[in-house]
Amino acid sequence: MPHTALECRDLDVQVAGRMLVRGLALVARPGSFIAILGENGVGKTLTLHSLAGLRTPAKGAVLLEERLLHEWPRRARARRLALLAQSDEDPFPSTVLETALVGRHPHLGLWDWESRTDVEIARHALADVDLADFDLREVGTLSGGERRRLAIATVLVQAPAVYLLDEPTNHLDPHHAVDTLKLFRRRVDAGACVIASLHDANQAERFADQVLLLESTGAWQFGPTRDVVSAESLTRIYRTPIAQLQAGKRRVFIDA
Repeated sequence: MPHTALECRDLDVQVAGRMLVRGLALVARPGSFIAILGENGVGKTLTLHSLAGLRTPAKGAVLLEERLLHEWPRRARARRLALLAQSDEDPFPSTVLETALVGRHPHLGLWDWESRTDVEIARHALADVDLADFDLREVGTLSGGERRRLAIATVLVQAPAVYLLDEPTNHLDPHHAVDTLKLFRRRVDAGACVIASLHDANQAERFADQVLLLESTGAWQFGPTRDVVSAESLTRIYRTPIAQLQAGKRRVFIDA
């Protein structure tokens, strides 16, 4: 196993001439869960897209397992790195199982069909996101939350070493939101790396080993969750008063 899952060096993220993130440098190791926190518009999504290789950074480099991202063949990269986008589109009619099986495509040869093992992997992932009996349902009949859980299952089926998750709990009720983060926490505990943008600092406190705080000035802070996340830092990045409470061993952050 490589010592580094994903690394970025002196990364600048810009859009329309505006500097969103300046000189980002971080190392994400196997077995780590990194949460990205920041208000809307600070560059959480574009940072994830830069880490995924979907957009060229204004400056800097991204390395996947100690190799420059652009040097990876596309199929090999997809076996090692997956992106859960913030929203999902379904250009063609398909069933829930067929959609989940898309996650296996990087693992198949050019003319290969999904094997029985691939189908079992997909069905297991669907069960993990509470869609066990949805195999034959048309995707177009799903609710927003069900569609989001299907997207999560598809990424789980891909089984990469690095998961980049853009607001994974978007559209989910509290029960499924917690279950989703528990799912990815288990992947992390088994050796995967997760980098996820979140809106809830309490989710980051509960599940993340490290946190990347993005500020509207392009500045950032990265480090262990307990060192980086505080009432003061959250008040600064969200520009609204945040207070900290103690609930047993867990810190809880609320609007002050």
